Amino acid sequence: MDDLRQAIFSRQGRAPVADGPLYLSLRNNISKAIEGGVLKPGDALPSERDIAELADVSRVTVRKAVQSLVGDGLLIQRHGSGTFVAPRVERVQQSLSSLTSFTEDMARRGMRAESVWLARGLYPPSPEEMLTLGLSATDRVARVERLRLANGTPLAIERASLAEATLPDPSSVENSLYACLKKNGNRPVRAIQRLSAALLDKEDAELLGVPPGSATLNIERIAYLASGKVIEFTRSRYRGDAYDFMAELRLGDGR
Repeated sequence: MDDLRQAIFSRQGRAPVADGPLYLSLRNNISKAIEGGVLKPGDALPSERDIAELADVSRVTVRKAVQSLVGDGLLIQRHGSGTFVAPRVERVQQSLSSLTSFTEDMARRGMRAESVWLARGLYPPSPEEMLTLGLSATDRVARVERLRLANGTPLAIERASLAEATLPDPSSVENSLYACLKKNGNRPVRAIQRLSAALLDKEDAELLGVPPGSATLNIERIAYLASGKVIEFTRSRYRGDAYDFMAELRLGDGR
């Protein structure tokens, strides 16, 4: 282990970075050790002081290298425990051209979809919910909010809102919202989605098991029945290190 530590963290073992800050060569060495499997998921890094001594750099330099890797999701820090190599997350490619549920997407990939319920009940609607779903102030809105996991790994946070008439008993939703809506003849047939990049706040980062400030892709979905009626308003946050969204583009007429 001492030889391994020397090879990864020592000044002699570091590949130089031309005209770059000193911390980058240390960062690159640790990154290569992780990508090459020398440092494995769950492995603990030496203390900041030990790395500084091995690398012959200041603790400030070590801190910058480590924080850069934490920001990239390669390392995680646990208060009072230290710094560890982050678990590897299998990236998921998600099409933007099909209206499918998380459960259906994971089933296609042979992955087990799970939910951790955050909220499930009937509430007074917010102004945004009233406007989007066409509700009045005296109506109630069904909210189905949950953390979505695949094979035990948290991937997304979904917060769906529907009219009470559409989902009078939110507790009837088991693993798939769309499966529940299909039973009632209310499964949507089309949707408009808006995507935006953002950074995770502390609360959502803890749910997804990543550091606060990690990249997330926010998706706002408004789904419709064949009649044109809005049936679902969902806001989701997807882990930036786990999802790739794809859309097929075709050349329009006259181009």
